[in-house]
Amino acid sequence: MKILHLLYESKGDYFGIGGVGIRAYEIYKHLKGRHDITLLCKKYPGAKDGEIEGLKHIFVGVESKSLARTLLSYSYQAAKFVKKHGDDFDIIIEEFSPAIPTFLHFFTKKPIILQIQGHTGQLYFKKYNFLHALILYLMENIRPMFYDNFIFVNKETVKKFLQKSKKNISIISNGVSADLLDIFFSEGNYILYFGRIDIYTKGLDILIKAYNEFYKSFPDVRMVIAGDGRDIEKFKAEIENLSFDVRQKIELLGWISGDKKVEAISNALYVVFPSRHEAQPIVVLEAMACGKAVIVSDLPETQFVIDNNAGLSFKVGNYEGLAESMKKLLASNDRKEMGMRGRQWVKDYTWDKMAVAFEDILKNAARQQIGV
Repeated sequence: MKILHLLYESKGDYFGIGGVGIRAYEIYKHLKGRHDITLLCKKYPGAKDGEIEGLKHIFVGVESKSLARTLLSYSYQAAKFVKKHGDDFDIIIEEFSPAIPTFLHFFTKKPIILQIQGHTGQLYFKKYNFLHALILYLMENIRPMFYDNFIFVNKETVKKFLQKSKKNISIISNGVSADLLDIFFSEGNYILYFGRIDIYTKGLDILIKAYNEFYKSFPDVRMVIAGDGRDIEKFKAEIENLSFDVRQKIELLGWISGDKKVEAISNALYVVFPSRHEAQPIVVLEAMACGKAVIVSDLPETQFVIDNNAGLSFKVGNYEGLAESMKKLLASNDRKEMGMRGRQWVKDYTWDKMAVAFEDILKNAARQQIGV
């Protein structure tokens, strides 16, 4: 098959790459030998068309350090590209973002699959000014109405979009590298957060308040934070407001990947994810694959952790509850067993298995188009 995937974040992106991009690269790692795959990505400073990790990349839009300008120009140019070249492909996958109003159905008759990895809803109004939030909120609710084929990462997100029964809905979870299931793990003297530095969405303000309380009982245990994002300077300033003794125990690693990432996870006491909003965080699955117990906020999207007794949860947004969970898990004799239960469960969610399921959906959609 000739596959076109509209992927608004890509490797080397000036604005960073999150779960949307990582998922695409991991799935296509297993499919690129069998299909002709093109990724249509937003342009960023220094972006050049060509192959990255064996996948053809085409960058469209305006080369700018303004994210809003970049996304809007990408929306326009991506739709223009599909209008001109869409019929050259067998199937088109579009990553859904309310900030990217492409409306591709106007420009091609080829089958389009809208891949939706999360739902933000009214949280937009807590993150942005009213007008900006209203536009995103309306686009999130209106745009999916024009599509017939969907891939979601979990059933909780499907419920939030309330799709009609006539829609073709598939669920393909995020996954983990099978290699993580075989790594040796131990325990250092630190708790780990790994992810994007987005203070509100990822609950990092809650995390440092909770660690401030936790430190009073366990002053020898460090808090290691791995990741990067546009809130990094603001986050550093919030850490500076803590007492000298506490902030000396907080280590910022920046963005890490590969062996450094695996080492950071596998040597942690446990991993904590205090998000106010999530879809299905890949890093939670990776922590479980590394045999680590995890702490998550009590979102429906992370309920699988509790269902599998692989960690603890706390009420979303409650730093005191997070602090208590951090203390409880450190003192727990069941911590390692939680980690092993999580590792056992996540064995069914390796990227190679997710790639096969993804491929089957694409083939079925392409066959339906030609009436096979």
